[in-house]
Amino acid sequence: MFNALSGYVCDKFSGAPDFVEGHFQTSDGIEFICLYFSSLTDKALVDNFIIRPILSGRSSESSNESYLIVIQSHIQHAQLRLITDYQVCIDALLNGNCLLMTVDDKRALAVDLCSFEQRNVSEPEMEATIRGPREGFVEELFRNLSLLRKKVRNDNLIFESIILGSETSTKVVLVYLKHIVDQQLIDEFRRRLQAIDADGILESSYIEEWIQDTMWTPFPQLMATERPDAIAAKLLEGKAAVITDGTPIVLTGPITFFEQFAAPEDYYQRADIATLLRWLRMISFLLSIFVPALFVSVICFHQEILPSAMLGNLAAQREGVPFTGFLEVSVMMLIFEILREAGLRMPRIAGQAISIVGALVLGQAAVEAGIVAASTVIVVSLTAISNFVAPSYSFSIAQRIVQFTFMCLAGFIGLFGLVCGIFILLIHLASLRSFGVRYLSPVAPAIPALWKDTLFRAPRPFLRRRRSSRIKD
Repeated sequence: MFNALSGYVCDKFSGAPDFVEGHFQTSDGIEFICLYFSSLTDKALVDNFIIRPILSGRSSESSNESYLIVIQSHIQHAQLRLITDYQVCIDALLNGNCLLMTVDDKRALAVDLCSFEQRNVSEPEMEATIRGPREGFVEELFRNLSLLRKKVRNDNLIFESIILGSETSTKVVLVYLKHIVDQQLIDEFRRRLQAIDADGILESSYIEEWIQDTMWTPFPQLMATERPDAIAAKLLEGKAAVITDGTPIVLTGPITFFEQFAAPEDYYQRADIATLLRWLRMISFLLSIFVPALFVSVICFHQEILPSAMLGNLAAQREGVPFTGFLEVSVMMLIFEILREAGLRMPRIAGQAISIVGALVLGQAAVEAGIVAASTVIVVSLTAISNFVAPSYSFSIAQRIVQFTFMCLAGFIGLFGLVCGIFILLIHLASLRSFGVRYLSPVAPAIPALWKDTLFRAPRPFLRRRRSSRIKD
């Protein structure tokens, strides 16, 4: 071996099939070793920008000058650094650097020639939009940073890097606009990120579970998105974002309950159209959590509140059905959730066919067989469609948990259970915080200045400089 440093590195990775150990000698008789991973470093760049320039160059006449310093003069590359620490050498190799070492020098020269496989920028599949940008984040960290810089060309846009995961050493970047954001919010983000003690960070959800205010809620306390324009808009509102290397999903916070009904497309439409769409999402949320519970409570406990004609029609439909209304609706909704999950896990084309055709065939067959009533199929179908309207996937899951909870309460004690569930939900939402911001803000506590983008979206001139990320009430 050349020296202790090269021996340590070679012994560490000698069994790896992609580890390259090249020995070379210059025309002056100087021997040097070149180490890199072929899976992380571009071999063509190593040959063209390192090996050939060094072999064709001549050493310095000064014997007091290290040959590694002479090598630097032959290599036309900006990112060069001398390393003496063993672990730093390992980290440099794993980040796609090429290491150069000589016999007499105890240091290593690291040249950044990384060549990771990257996915091209494309439209986000989970957040498609009719009007607006079609760019989406990718798995490569620096490309995501460039997408944000392209949206916000401002010297106040700050990127703070941190390494998380004792085994994976994942790069995570905290992003904010320093002249807009509340400094207390950034201090809190830093504190929570630095408190993460995990072996590995493979996706942003790992970070989300660590830094959220509480785990005892189904409601998301951070917004997850693939859209650079959505993150740029949140930064302009005084919020912060967390970008994780290796995933296209970026986290931003704090968020509130009413932000779950806002989609990025709302800000690319006129105010009246955006307000209408936002109200449709709110109505869909109410339908999804209340319709099954109301249907179950009426069928099982409160038939007297229905008109006689409707009651007779429902009684005729349910004649011969062997199950109670609660069990009937529960089984049908459970079957639909299984179909939905199967559609997500199957190949895309087959998944759509299974979820749509399967629901139609099973529903029709169940009605014809007398297992369920036609009214139950209508209720379950309306609930399922309403669940898909939520812009956020995390919020739609919370919505489904609430709807099953309300349905169970209604199935045991009728409308009284549903009313109790409503009060429990309101108390729970009022107790939640997202980085110090109350979840029901700006309605509870009331902040009228921020109502212009809550239940409705005000015209563009009135939205200028709307900021809601203060962690103080």
